[in-house]
Amino acid sequence: MVIVLGVMGVVCVVLAIRFVRVIFAVRSLSRQIEELGRGSHMEIGVQYRQRDILTLCRRLNQLVEYWFQRQKRQENAQRMMKQNITSLAHDIRTPLTGAAGYIQLAQECDDAVKQDRYLQTADDRLKELGDMLEELFLYTKLTSEEFKLNMSEVQVLPLLGDCLIGFYRQFEERGIEPEVEFQSEGLRVLADEECLGRIFCNLIQNALLHGRGGIVIRQKGECLIFENLVSETSRPDTDQIFERFYKADSARRKGSSGLGLFIVKELAEMMGGSVQAELHGEKLWIMLFLKQSVMHAKINEIKSADI
Repeated sequence: MVIVLGVMGVVCVVLAIRFVRVIFAVRSLSRQIEELGRGSHMEIGVQYRQRDILTLCRRLNQLVEYWFQRQKRQENAQRMMKQNITSLAHDIRTPLTGAAGYIQLAQECDDAVKQDRYLQTADDRLKELGDMLEELFLYTKLTSEEFKLNMSEVQVLPLLGDCLIGFYRQFEERGIEPEVEFQSEGLRVLADEECLGRIFCNLIQNALLHGRGGIVIRQKGECLIFENLVSETSRPDTDQIFERFYKADSARRKGSSGLGLFIVKELAEMMGGSVQAELHGEKLWIMLFLKQSVMHAKINEIKSADI
């Protein structure tokens, strides 16, 4: 009996010591967590090497690292947002200020020819501003969960032709005649017609703003390739070209919101397609992959079988 009581006493002492060490370890963890709450970036550690305590310590360090990384991403996102807002404010103010200046020149000028030229230039600046605001509005719609597509079968070439006609004056002013090469003039795709038209307009606008020389649009199967020459001063980074608010350095002066190609990418992916960019020497290729309609795909299968 005495031996049993002695053993029980020793066990109780050992358990009491372990209990006290656990209490001290928990208190140490609590103090370290308080330090983290005050902004410390210390790594949590304990002297008591019990397995469960060490597992808890490791889990806490993983959680702390997760929150630090999340906070860092949020800070970077906020910094980028502030930079983008500053850039957009500058981009919006530039055409607005320009338009106001040309209107004032027209008001002060007695020459009718010069007045017309000033007013036309002011109108161009206001259209630039309108395009930028429209892209910003569309960007806010794309980021909303309420944005819905109206998918249907769309014939590509007539829609592309309408978009090119809309840029007729810009092509004429630059002495550019766009080239269009289609393997299948009856190509039909599954798309939202309004969104597909926006994609075409943004790609054409991008070529006019940031390219030099003509624009070539080629169709190969499900792919449309928009090709234009790029200048050395606005050579784009194809890895970043579809990011929101991305601009080549010299493009800042040209009345662009930096959202055009981001919108192209978002709309293309929403419709089940994709978009890629490649540089081939001095030529920029933007390749738009679209989803063919079932009917057009079957027609192609029949043609291939006949061949």
